[in-house]
Amino acid sequence: MADLRVNLGKLELKNPVLTASGTFGYGEEFADFIDLNRLGGFIVKGTTLNHREGNPYPRMVETPSGMLNAVGLQNKGVDYFIENIYPRISGLDTEVMVNVSGASVSDYVEVCERLTACNRIHAIEVNISCPNVKQGGMAFGTTCDGAAEVTRAVRKAWPGTLIVKLSPNVTSIADIARAVEGEGADAVSLINTLLGMAIDVERRRPYLSTITGGLSGPAVRPVAVRMVWQVAKTVGIPVVGLGGIMNARDALEFIMAGATAIEVGTANFIDPSVTVKIVDGIAEYLDRHNLPDLASIRGII
Repeated sequence: MADLRVNLGKLELKNPVLTASGTFGYGEEFADFIDLNRLGGFIVKGTTLNHREGNPYPRMVETPSGMLNAVGLQNKGVDYFIENIYPRISGLDTEVMVNVSGASVSDYVEVCERLTACNRIHAIEVNISCPNVKQGGMAFGTTCDGAAEVTRAVRKAWPGTLIVKLSPNVTSIADIARAVEGEGADAVSLINTLLGMAIDVERRRPYLSTITGGLSGPAVRPVAVRMVWQVAKTVGIPVVGLGGIMNARDALEFIMAGATAIEVGTANFIDPSVTVKIVDGIAEYLDRHNLPDLASIRGII
């Protein structure tokens, strides 16, 4: 049987399948559908310093081969997570990771400092790429200097594995990746959603309250695969690929493009058991082709 283990820096995962923040809640919501312990890990919804209500409704709309969302990082804040959510998920036999967002560099730092009290959280994903918040978020991720500034500050505050989530809404994502690698990121994840919009022609108004939102789903996958391929050839740290992964074949595309691990997002809304199906599908592919591990196909393109 093929070995599915992968490493993100010093952190070893039992397999490369993670979940994308914002699509998997806190994991508990999916426990009736899958054995969470079968995943390489899952990334909880975006966590900020203070409670956020998110954007006004409507904030989600279906599009051809995807969806637009403008949820706006709705969450109850890091202290609520530590006191109420973490105790319920800390005993799982998988890696629980926290997606960290902020409106300022000091916000990111303070969230990370508070999370150090959670000794079962070995990795965080720093979101510098959310297109759905008016402050912070994507503003940091669209320039090398902004991305580097956040990474440098968080690196001093967070002793565990540090993944930086990159925006595709930039001129050169490879340059951004190189900038965060230089400031101590252990890995990068990409892509976050593409900025898009949809208009209700009958009512003659945008579907979303924020007018624009983040496009995810199969429509973005070819763009995501291309960007993962570019970044994997640019940096020396692991790349986590995401964007429209619906099945094992999609996941294998990202791995062949250079990804060490992958995240499943929008597909969770369609089939809540899709993640374990992807784990099984990757294993079946390796066995069928008599391949010993994922390293034998990683970055072969």
